[in-house]
Amino acid sequence: MALQFIGIDPNTGDGESPTVWVDQQQKELVLQGWKPSPQLEAECAAFEAPGHAVGIPEHEAVIRIPARMVHMIREACDVLERSDVA
Repeated sequence: MALQFIGIDPNTGDGESPTVWVDQQQKELVLQGWKPSPQLEAECAAFEAPGHAVGIPEHEAVIRIPARMVHMIREACDVLERSDVA
């Protein structure tokens, strides 16, 4: 898997590093973010919507990404969309 680096949280310090990559081979965004508080994770796990099972499957995770990184996520989406055209 060859990841394409898109960006890192501009407020990153030595120990904080929410990051955005694109995996063009799998056509996926790859995000590194902060772990949620136990309360937020419980709220997400209890969420009910059509087609969405209650709970968080063992192979999935809830992460937090700061709003200041939205432009990086948009860029990553654009990269994936362009790769579909090629």
